[in-house]
Amino acid sequence: MVLAVILQAVAGAALGKVGAAFGAAVAALAAAFGIAKIGKSTMEGIARQPESAGNMRTSMIIAAGMIEGAALFAIIVCFLTLIL
Repeated sequence: MVLAVILQAVAGAALGKVGAAFGAAVAALAAAFGIAKIGKSTMEGIARQPESAGNMRTSMIIAAGMIEGAALFAIIVCFLTLIL
Protein backbone atom coordinates (compact mmCIF):
# COMPACT_ATOMS: atom_id res chain seq x y z
CA MET A 1 0.00 0.00 0.00
CA VAL A 2 2.70 2.49 0.98
CA LEU A 3 4.81 1.42 -2.02
CA ALA A 4 1.91 2.21 -4.37
CA VAL A 5 1.60 5.71 -2.91
CA ILE A 6 5.35 6.29 -3.25
CA LEU A 7 5.31 5.09 -6.87
CA GLN A 8 2.41 7.40 -7.70
CA ALA A 9 4.23 10.36 -6.12
CA VAL A 10 7.41 9.62 -8.08
CA ALA A 11 5.45 9.24 -11.32
CA GLY A 12 3.73 12.58 -10.69
CA ALA A 13 7.06 14.29 -10.05
CA ALA A 14 8.54 12.80 -13.21
CA LEU A 15 5.56 13.97 -15.22
CA GLY A 16 5.97 17.46 -13.76
CA LYS A 17 9.63 17.51 -14.81
CA VAL A 18 8.73 16.44 -18.33
CA GLY A 19 6.11 19.19 -18.45
CA ALA A 20 8.58 21.81 -17.24
CA ALA A 21 11.17 20.75 -19.81
CA PHE A 22 8.52 20.81 -22.55
CA GLY A 23 7.43 24.28 -21.42
CA ALA A 24 10.99 25.59 -21.59
CA ALA A 25 11.40 24.16 -25.08
CA VAL A 26 8.13 25.70 -26.27
CA ALA A 27 9.12 29.08 -24.82
CA ALA A 28 12.47 28.99 -26.63
CA LEU A 29 10.90 27.95 -29.93
CA ALA A 30 8.17 30.58 -29.68
CA ALA A 31 10.75 33.29 -28.99
CA ALA A 32 12.83 32.19 -31.97
CA PHE A 33 9.76 32.21 -34.21
CA GLY A 34 8.69 35.65 -33.00
CA ILE A 35 12.11 37.20 -33.49
CA ALA A 36 12.35 35.66 -36.96
CA LYS A 37 9.01 37.22 -37.92
CA ILE A 38 10.14 40.61 -36.59
CA GLY A 39 13.39 40.39 -38.58
CA LYS A 40 11.56 39.36 -41.74
CA SER A 41 9.06 42.19 -41.46
CA THR A 42 11.78 44.73 -40.75
CA MET A 43 13.83 43.65 -43.75
CA GLU A 44 10.74 43.91 -45.98
CA GLY A 45 10.01 47.37 -44.59
CA ILE A 46 13.59 48.52 -45.15
CA ALA A 47 13.45 47.20 -48.73
CA ARG A 48 10.31 49.27 -49.36
CA GLN A 49 11.53 52.45 -47.64
CA PRO A 50 15.30 52.53 -47.24
CA GLU A 51 15.28 56.04 -45.82
CA SER A 52 13.55 54.86 -42.63
CA ALA A 53 15.97 51.98 -41.99
CA GLY A 54 17.33 53.48 -38.76
CA ASN A 55 13.91 53.85 -37.13
CA MET A 56 12.84 50.36 -38.19
CA ARG A 57 16.06 48.82 -36.93
CA THR A 58 15.65 50.51 -33.56
CA SER A 59 12.06 49.31 -33.24
CA MET A 60 13.11 45.80 -34.24
CA ILE A 61 15.84 45.66 -31.59
CA ILE A 62 13.46 46.89 -28.87
CA ALA A 63 10.76 44.37 -29.83
CA ALA A 64 13.28 41.51 -30.04
CA GLY A 65 14.63 42.42 -26.61
CA MET A 66 11.14 42.36 -25.12
CA ILE A 67 10.47 38.94 -26.65
CA GLU A 68 13.80 37.65 -25.33
CA GLY A 69 12.94 38.96 -21.86
CA ALA A 70 9.56 37.23 -21.84
CA ALA A 71 11.10 33.99 -23.11
CA LEU A 72 13.87 34.12 -20.52
CA PHE A 73 11.29 34.66 -17.79
CA ALA A 74 9.29 31.65 -19.02
CA ILE A 75 12.38 29.45 -19.17
CA ILE A 76 13.45 30.48 -15.67
CA VAL A 77 9.97 29.66 -14.33
CA CYS A 78 10.15 26.22 -15.99
CA PHE A 79 13.59 25.52 -14.54
CA LEU A 80 12.48 26.66 -11.09
CA THR A 81 9.63 24.18 -11.41
CA LEU A 82 12.21 21.47 -11.98
CA ILE A 83 14.22 22.48 -8.93
CA LEU A 84 11.46 23.25 -6.43
